[in-house]
Amino acid sequence: MGCFFTLGIETSCDDTGVAVLRNEREVVSELLSSQIKDHAPFGGVVPEFAARKHLENILPLIDAALRQAKITGRRLGLIAVTRGPGLMGSLLAGTETAFALAQAWNVPVIGVNHLEGHLFAPLLESDLEPPFLSLIVSGGHTEIIKAEKFGRYTILGTTRDDAAGEAYDKAARMMGLPYPGGPEIDRLAQSGDPKAFDFPTPLKNTDKIEFSFSGLKTALLWQINKLKNNSKSLPLADLSASFQRAVTEALIAKVALAVRQTGIKDVSVSGGVAANSALRSHLADKSGGRWKAYLPRASRCTDNAAMIAMAGHNAFTRGTENAEEFAYFAPDPSLALAKRGGVASFMVI
Repeated sequence: MGCFFTLGIETSCDDTGVAVLRNEREVVSELLSSQIKDHAPFGGVVPEFAARKHLENILPLIDAALRQAKITGRRLGLIAVTRGPGLMGSLLAGTETAFALAQAWNVPVIGVNHLEGHLFAPLLESDLEPPFLSLIVSGGHTEIIKAEKFGRYTILGTTRDDAAGEAYDKAARMMGLPYPGGPEIDRLAQSGDPKAFDFPTPLKNTDKIEFSFSGLKTALLWQINKLKNNSKSLPLADLSASFQRAVTEALIAKVALAVRQTGIKDVSVSGGVAANSALRSHLADKSGGRWKAYLPRASRCTDNAAMIAMAGHNAFTRGTENAEEFAYFAPDPSLALAKRGGVASFMVI
């Protein structure tokens, strides 16, 4: 069997990711340049700054990834790049680079939906096949998707307001914790009491697959203000543990509901919040045999290029809509995973 190499490029937000995939799922090189320290003083991602950092990082990373894989650009069979959703400037840095290299090396290039990339992240290390459910839970997305087959997805439910990761970051800011807030809350929660504060579990008992975290944030803010008005120092560990308990219970409740409604018991979980220790343990401990959870390693829960490479390779081999003009390949900050019955990727050859 010959070797088919795919170069994956991920620049949807503030991490510049590059990976080389051999055949379907063998990652032969994987590099990531994080911008957390660059954006931390601002308490969040500054879009124009992120785009400039991508431009600085992307070509050196691609060169290093190809050298680690011991191939040249002309040995590639495919370039897969995130075309949305995400920040426009960041997406442009990745797609313009990918398209230019594809022309220079005479290699096909395919635009991959970032959410489809997350959906594929657990598959890099498992034999999961459709149909399955996918919980994508990150700073920008919280939704449950039914993967009927690769390339054909139905969104069963999403959030009414904030994504779970966004709620973590805002909660951390209320408590005076550093950015990014999710990992810091998770760390503090390890030594806290999850029942110290009776924060509500959003939409826990409704019969709809949907999420909402605005009310939980308000409850946290009221509790913080109450403690401050009573001249008490903030019990950060207990606040973190109680907040994390409520978020985790909300996510688990809707996974259970989706399993009951669809009868599908295989559940992939991805996105930055999938690295959260409480969520990972609850997915296993609270299942009771109702579902089997597939989670990527923690480093592949966040944005990475290996998942983009695998999603792109899969789309390339199964066939996608051919885009005759680059306009169809152009980045789309609001790109939907797919319309009902639609496809998730577009290709330029």
